[in-house]
Amino acid sequence: MVRTFGVEEEFLLVDGVTGEPAPEVEKVLADVGPHPGDGGTFSAELFQTQVEAASGVCTTLPELRDQLTGARTRLAEAAHAHGLRLLSVGTPVLPGSTPPVSEGDRYADIVQTHRATISDYQCCGCHVHVGVPDRDTGVAVLNHVRPWLPTLVALGANSPYDRGRDSGYASWRVAEQLRFPGAGLPPHFADPSDYDETVARLVEGGVLVDTAMTFWLARLGVRTPTVEIRAADASATVDDALLQAMLTRALVATSLTELAAGREAPDLPEPVATAALFNAARNGLTGAGICPAEGHEVAATELLDRLLRHVSDTLEESGDLGETRRLLEWISRTGTGTDRQRRAAGRGAKAVVEMLAAQTTPSADT
Repeated sequence: MVRTFGVEEEFLLVDGVTGEPAPEVEKVLADVGPHPGDGGTFSAELFQTQVEAASGVCTTLPELRDQLTGARTRLAEAAHAHGLRLLSVGTPVLPGSTPPVSEGDRYADIVQTHRATISDYQCCGCHVHVGVPDRDTGVAVLNHVRPWLPTLVALGANSPYDRGRDSGYASWRVAEQLRFPGAGLPPHFADPSDYDETVARLVEGGVLVDTAMTFWLARLGVRTPTVEIRAADASATVDDALLQAMLTRALVATSLTELAAGREAPDLPEPVATAALFNAARNGLTGAGICPAEGHEVAATELLDRLLRHVSDTLEESGDLGETRRLLEWISRTGTGTDRQRRAAGRGAKAVVEMLAAQTTPSADT
C-alpha cells in the first residue's frame, strides 16, 4: 500500500536590498491568496520574519511537486510585491535586529518559557508527514526510524551560517535545536501511553508549553494519524524537499513491513545516538558519520547508501525509486544545500542570499 504524505515548509523573509531578515509576514499573508493544494495552508511562524506553507494530503510525487511548486511561487510573488525575498534556508545568512514575535498567546508563552534560548531562534525546517493506521502503529514506527534520522539530517543540511558567520556546522539549525529540552532523537517508547506520559511530564515540568510542542526530530502528528519527520533544514529547492519526502515515506513504509514481519526496532545507546546526530549536524555528507546501531564511524555517504538499500523495495513499490536515485546523483554532483551555500560564499554573503532566493523558486530546480 502506498502511504499518503505531505510536507510543511518554513521560509525566511528577507529585505530585497540588504538581505537581512524582514518582519513582514502579515503583509505577505495578506496578499498570497489561497494555497494551491486541496487542504494546504499558509501561516505565520514564531517570528514575523518567517512564513510556513503546508501542503495538503498527497498520494503521488507529481501531486506533491505541484503543491510545493505552486506554494513557493505564490509566496515568492507576494514577498516580491513588498520588496522582499523568500529564502528556503535553515538559519539566517546575515545578521539583523531581533525580530518581533508573531501575534498569539501561544507564541508569547513559548518565548516566556524559553527566554533567551529562543529570543532569536529564526530556524526553518522541512517537515514530512506520512500517514499511519493509528497511534499504536505510529509509536512503533518512531522506534524503527530512529537510527536513520541522523542520515536525513546530513542529507538535508542547509544552514551553515549563523547571522553573518560560518558556524562550521552543516546544520546549525540542529545545533540550535539541541539547546532545548527534549530535542534530538526521540526516546524509545513502549506504546502510545508511554509517549503521552513522556510529553505530559515535559509540559508539567514547565519546559514545553503544551502537548502539541516537542523538539524531537520525529514525533506523532498532533491532529492526524501521521508520523512527522523534522530532520531536514528548510530545503533549498523543491527537489531537495521531494527527496526528503520520498525517503521519509519509504522509511515509514519499510518500518511497517518490518513490524508486520515481527522484527523489533534496534536498541540505540543514548550516548551513541547523540554522537551520531552531532556528527550529522556538524559534517553533513562530508566526512565521517556514526552508525547509531553499530556505534562506530562510517562515511556519511556510506550511511546514505545504506539508507537507500534499506528502503529500495518500498521506493520501487511507490514508483519513486528512479526519481530518488536521480536526485541522489544530483546531490553527489552539486552537494547539499550547505555545500552550495559555501561555494557561493566565495563571492560574498550577499551572493549566498542571491543564490538562495533563486533556488527557492521552482525555476532553479534540476
